[in-house]
Amino acid sequence: MQGELQRIVDAVAAHTGRPALIEDRRQRVVVYSEQTGLVDEVRRASILRRQTTPEVMAWLRNFGIMDAREPIRIPAHPELDLLPRVCVPIRHHDLLLGFVWFIDADGTLTDVDMEATGLLKELSLALYRENLLGELAAQRETEAARTLLADRPETRDQAVRALLEAGMIAGDGPSTALVAHLVAPRHQAPDEAARIALEQSLVAARRRIGTREALHMIRHDHGVLLLCAGQAAGRPAPEVAAKHLDDALQQMTRSLGSVVRTVVGIGRTRPRLVNAVASYAEALHAARIGAQLPALGPVVTWSGLGIYRVLSRLNDHRLDVADVHPGLARLLPTPTHQALLATLERYLDLAGNAHATAAELRLHRTTLYYRLQRIEELAGTDLKDGNERLCLHLALKLARLEGRYRPDG
Repeated sequence: MQGELQRIVDAVAAHTGRPALIEDRRQRVVVYSEQTGLVDEVRRASILRRQTTPEVMAWLRNFGIMDAREPIRIPAHPELDLLPRVCVPIRHHDLLLGFVWFIDADGTLTDVDMEATGLLKELSLALYRENLLGELAAQRETEAARTLLADRPETRDQAVRALLEAGMIAGDGPSTALVAHLVAPRHQAPDEAARIALEQSLVAARRRIGTREALHMIRHDHGVLLLCAGQAAGRPAPEVAAKHLDDALQQMTRSLGSVVRTVVGIGRTRPRLVNAVASYAEALHAARIGAQLPALGPVVTWSGLGIYRVLSRLNDHRLDVADVHPGLARLLPTPTHQALLATLERYLDLAGNAHATAAELRLHRTTLYYRLQRIEELAGTDLKDGNERLCLHLALKLARLEGRYRPDG
């Protein structure tokens, strides 16, 4: 099939006397002719990545290419290093299948050149067959991935067998779930460009890991990457795979200039893919805690959450800071107490080691002791009491989780 598409795109390029590139309807590069003459950075990047970037995609779609029935001329965009080009939509019985793109810097491509009626009809049939086969395969994989995140072990086991029989995964070994969570500004949902960027990032990470070593799917505000066969045969560890995914996410969000932030959560590894649903639940929870607590960083492991594993569960049942330590709860609303609370938290994090706390916070020991004494007075507590220290530490972590205490921004 790819050979047929290559023959057609080469014929289209010869007919028009300029390089041609074909994308599917999601603007993923399918095939292209030899690229001679004037080529811009957008064309080069599309060929290298096999995908148009979200910011370029948004610019092109502004001109109605998704609804077009006739060729459309797209003006230059110097900031994107995009030259003027012509988009010819490819349809089969009004079903959009993709686009043929020509760079037309001098505006000399004529309507007659663009028509190439016989070739475009041949191309629409070839793309239709390719699209049908690709959609069926993608649909089977997506359905299997959804099933793997369902509750019934029997259906999950059937999905694993189907994936193995279809050759979609290399094997069924130790499996780990990664969740890429989109964090939009308050009261906003991730926009379509952010969701496109998320899917592209998952695909890019999967290519680096190995397309048969992982599965991916998109949900409302997050994407899922299931590592299918553990660390055998040189396959990357979950933390390495998460780094690949985070790198792809950062590159995509930079290109968007988006205010959307991303967090990658990692669940614990399970012995088989059929057990990955438990890893997914952990990864999703880790990502959502990371979304609430930016200080945890862009990659958060479930096993590394510590006390937040417990507090996040308790928070679901409306546990309040005042229930844990009423005296500390009284200090939270006052901005001038934030420095005292930050000092207390670090002191407790370091197991009450005054020397280490003073060194890390770059405080004179006398200043540290003054702050701790002031906290005891204001919160009505005694830092020499182990039970009081436990309650204060838990209350501070819960306040972070609730967003009532943000010493680091």
